[in-house]
Amino acid sequence: MTESPNIANLAAPLADPARAQMVSLLMDGRARTVTELGAATGLGKASASEHAARLFDAGFLKAHRQGRHKYLSLASPEVARLIEAMMALAGQEPSRASRTGPRDPALREARLCYNHLAGALGVRLYRSLSARGFLVHSPGGLDLTSQGRAFFRGLGLDEADLAPARTPLCRDCLDWTERQSHLAGRLGRLLLSRMEAEGWLRRRDGSRALTVTAIGRSGFDRAYPPA
Repeated sequence: MTESPNIANLAAPLADPARAQMVSLLMDGRARTVTELGAATGLGKASASEHAARLFDAGFLKAHRQGRHKYLSLASPEVARLIEAMMALAGQEPSRASRTGPRDPALREARLCYNHLAGALGVRLYRSLSARGFLVHSPGGLDLTSQGRAFFRGLGLDEADLAPARTPLCRDCLDWTERQSHLAGRLGRLLLSRMEAEGWLRRRDGSRALTVTAIGRSGFDRAYPPA
């Protein structure tokens, strides 16, 4: 048998519905305690601890302590991209062919995908940048063109924000509900932070959905017109 990466071993921890729900909950980028994860998934603390430990050992979660509490979050942006892609593919199962995402319109329009914008607005941002020649696919992956860099400098991003670094500036991320790419990477994180700081988007307690404000809608229309 030809050697290949052990995909089955990687995917096995996510085969349990409770563990799959845990990582889905953490897709909003927030850290949670085992007790909070257990309450959200309907598990007792002991059972939730076992499931969380399995995910931690498999490399899907990381932990950090603050005072007496230990908080769990997704281990990396790469894990978040994997979970989002799996959610998109899971929605294509034949038994669910008529349902292409959540019924909640807010989740479909704008939501958190770990540390960047997803949903219809996230896909619109990506398509708008692509249509204007601001994004380019190169052998090294997705990147900004010189016109794209000038555009974002005009929006107030620093040259240091756009400089080469260990982590990619731009990445494709398959959107769960739209089944098209939205923008991840450092630029995706920077843009989400900027939209929140300018009052375009507001987070909701207990949900990945983002509220799009009136200021945000007009600002988005100016900066990222539909392709």
